[in-house]
Amino acid sequence: MLRAEPGQGNIAIGGATLAAEAASLGLIGEYRARVYPVLVGGGVPFFPQRQRRVDLELVETRTFNSRVVYLGYREVR
Repeated sequence: MLRAEPGQGNIAIGGATLAAEAASLGLIGEYRARVYPVLVGGGVPFFPQRQRRVDLELVETRTFNSRVVYLGYREVR
């Protein structure tokens, strides 16, 4: 979720390339991830290795009947 700015509402960013660009610019204040109970051997990394370190605080979790786990994190400032 984008960092709070004047105005109302939140903006969700999807897609690895766009999200990585927003993260590199320091525009993201919250991260919301869903973990699916499947192992795969490849794909696009969640975060590119060149990104800066971002310390996160876990603020919310949910486990669904499908075994998917939702994790909500807020950036520690």
